[in-house]
Amino acid sequence: MNDQAAALRKRVAAVKHGSNQRTEAKTLAVISGKGGVGKSNFSLNFSLSLQEKGYRVLLFDMDIGMGNIDVLMGIASTYTIVDMLENKWPIQRVIKQGPKGLSYIAGGSGITSLFEWKQNDLHYLIDQFNSVSQDYDYLIFDMGAGMTEGVIAFLKAMDDMVLITTPEPTSITDCYAALKFLHLYGVNASFKMVVNKSLSIKEGVNTYERFNQAAKQFLKCSIELLGTIAEDRCVSHSVNSQVPFILQYPKGSASQGIKNIVNQYATSSSTRNHSVGFVAKLKKLFLER
Repeated sequence: MNDQAAALRKRVAAVKHGSNQRTEAKTLAVISGKGGVGKSNFSLNFSLSLQEKGYRVLLFDMDIGMGNIDVLMGIASTYTIVDMLENKWPIQRVIKQGPKGLSYIAGGSGITSLFEWKQNDLHYLIDQFNSVSQDYDYLIFDMGAGMTEGVIAFLKAMDDMVLITTPEPTSITDCYAALKFLHLYGVNASFKMVVNKSLSIKEGVNTYERFNQAAKQFLKCSIELLGTIAEDRCVSHSVNSQVPFILQYPKGSASQGIKNIVNQYATSSSTRNHSVGFVAKLKKLFLER
């Protein structure tokens, strides 16, 4: 209840300050170096936990062709973000409601990337982002595999990026390769890490510390530890039953990890001021080049 009251006070304050207060949603992209680390499951349960706290969240499934956010919720989505683009529909037509009133847009198939389209199509996409950018507190993008030029430009517009890894050496190596690639191409978002499927908090923290040490030594950048999520059988049970684990097993260890991460993220993101908004960055990156 206190969290919901805090979210409400934040919105009321934004209205009182008018144009002096940035009311555009904060943006966060969730990425991983390889599949199978729980990226989409994290994106969904993280979004639901924020929603439960009283924040307005719009979750985008950006894994075009391989999207499964709706599957994890047991929902058959009629329309996707691909339908919006191909038919030039308003974005509101493809926004659906999930559990707890979570707004989401399903992924689709038929195109390899949203960001390799012609200029007028990109202009339309950015206009649609603009039409909802002040209706939500957070826009969360569950990104797919592949780093095209357009995807990199899109990620440059993010406020935050969450790297998902597990303690497995192959997962850590692939996650580092993704970070290195983004760093070399000038993605300067605030990078954060979640260590998923940890056997203990100590294992998760040690995984992060080794990763961050390598990032500081070789890339001259530092990664914030957002938190760890325990290996939990409840997660696989929830996937099989197509119910988000934070709803089906709210007292499970994985759910507790998500809640701790959301508490830390909501607190830190509310204290940071973003001088340039998401839509303005997209226009500069895609329309002014």
